[in-house]
Order: sequence, then C-alpha cells, then structure tokens
Amino acid sequence: MVMISANISELKARLSHYLRVVRQGRTVTVTDRGRPVAEISPVAAARGMLEIREARLDLGDFDRDLPPLPVDSLAALLEERQVER
Repeated sequence: MVMISANISELKARLSHYLRVVRQGRTVTVTDRGRPVAEISPVAAARGMLEIREARLDLGDFDRDLPPLPVDSLAALLEERQVER
C-alpha cells in the first residue's frame, strides 16, 4: 500500500479530502518541511475493533421503586439559588 503524506499547508487546504481517505481505513502522515510530525488514522471502531456485548441487567423495572421527582423544576432552581418568587 502506498504511504499517504501531506504537508501542513496542503492538509489545511484539502482537509475534507484527507478525512475521506482516513474514513476509507488509510493513515495519513502529516509533514512539516518534509519531516513527519503526526499521523491521522481511523479510530478503532472504524477498523472493526468495536466490541458489542449484551447487557447483563434487565433495566426494564429499574425505576419502579423510585419516588416521583418534583414536578416544579423552576421552584427547585430558585430554591437552590435562594431566590424568592
């Protein structure tokens, strides 16, 4: 595979192009005066390294035993800020 590199000014001018290249799974080496200074590479999830697991708990009944929340959020905010209406 051919190495892709771009100097900083070219990267700035054609950023969308280089991001498309990265989305295709390739790595772009960023250079400054011909010297490599950084690499832009796909995130792990884009390379298929994302691990998906099933939930361990059934959260369907999670809020059954919780008391109802106060409905008047403005009153709670004003109370927190110690402001009278």
